[in-house]
Amino acid sequence: MYVLRRRVLLEKILHSSMTGGVLLLICAVVAVTAANVPALKWLHHFWDIDFGFMFGEFSFNMPVRQWVDDVLMAVFFFSVGLEIKRELLVGELSTMKKAMLPMFAALGGMIFPALIYTYFNAGTPSASGWGIPMATDIAFAIGVLSLLGRRCPVGLKVLLVALAVVDDIGAIIVLAVFYPAHEIHLMYLVYAALVVIVLILLNRAGIRTLLIYLLLGLVLFIFVFMSGIHATIAGVILAMTIPAKTSTGDIRAFTGPDSPLGKLETALHPWVNFLIMPIFALANAGVVIDSSSIGQGSMPAVVPGVFFGLLIGKPVGIFLFSWLAVKLRIAGKPEGTKWLQIFALGILGGIGFTMSIFIDNLAFADPVLINAGKFSILATSFLAACLGLAALYLTTKKDDKNNVF
Repeated sequence: MYVLRRRVLLEKILHSSMTGGVLLLICAVVAVTAANVPALKWLHHFWDIDFGFMFGEFSFNMPVRQWVDDVLMAVFFFSVGLEIKRELLVGELSTMKKAMLPMFAALGGMIFPALIYTYFNAGTPSASGWGIPMATDIAFAIGVLSLLGRRCPVGLKVLLVALAVVDDIGAIIVLAVFYPAHEIHLMYLVYAALVVIVLILLNRAGIRTLLIYLLLGLVLFIFVFMSGIHATIAGVILAMTIPAKTSTGDIRAFTGPDSPLGKLETALHPWVNFLIMPIFALANAGVVIDSSSIGQGSMPAVVPGVFFGLLIGKPVGIFLFSWLAVKLRIAGKPEGTKWLQIFALGILGGIGFTMSIFIDNLAFADPVLINAGKFSILATSFLAACLGLAALYLTTKKDDKNNVF
């Protein structure tokens, strides 16, 4: 009985959004400390060490940080893709009525930050970073929301999760279209397309052996990597081809033991939250804080662009587009929620962190701009978390009958 209780407790910890968010925050603090404390500089520079191997004409020799950004993050995007597919099939995006509010909210939460960023950066070397403030870090945002416990209406959590999923879809599209990793090689794209066709045919044929999909997914990753498109996109594409139906053909039972999608999503969750994301934070959140990191004499435009894009653009865009969707009767407001709570939720949407840093690395070649972008992302995400938590606390009541979270 004691062993069983410990196992149940461990499973709760591993599947807790708050625990994952706290670990991510700790790793970010460690990365920033390592970048600024001389005794820990070795950890900061470790990620720049070249590592790789040769396989025929393929050369995989790159810095450790790039291994994290290309390979480990492909697994992260695979996990995101599985979640997106689940939500589209049986979740909060499975019907048009359910999907309209988070779709509108996410659209506003992407358009307004991009416009604000562009206002500050148009005509500057940092203009290409408009995609940075468009993203929301779902792990951090849900983790912060979890701190409210039973004060938070369940409708708000559902809206945040659905909004973040749509936001991820938008970020993936922006990443694939506007931020290619290298020069595009069409031949490898053709090879990748052929692999995708095979994966789709396997799905349609009812093949549910995960090993086959994962091996073909590895081949897909290599071709996408060689094509010049960022290799993480391969993870999303592979996820879309993973079968969701059980052996009985019941799609609603996708979380059951016979469902490849359900098994993979459950199995990957702790690995993504407690290994991949912390490693990404350690590798990429290290910001050197000095006068040169945010400009000597003048602040790079990327700093106010990211700051106001995330902290102002996100909540304003999410709130206005949500209000518009409800007033036009395109969507309904979640039961038991107030407009002030939705605005407060929008502030949490300003927690960009993981996805914002990821796009920051791709948007700029200048290390000063990359560092300035990271500095603004970290500072703004922390401020958005504090302000969003305070705003939600002040606009919710613990004894609300809708607060079953």
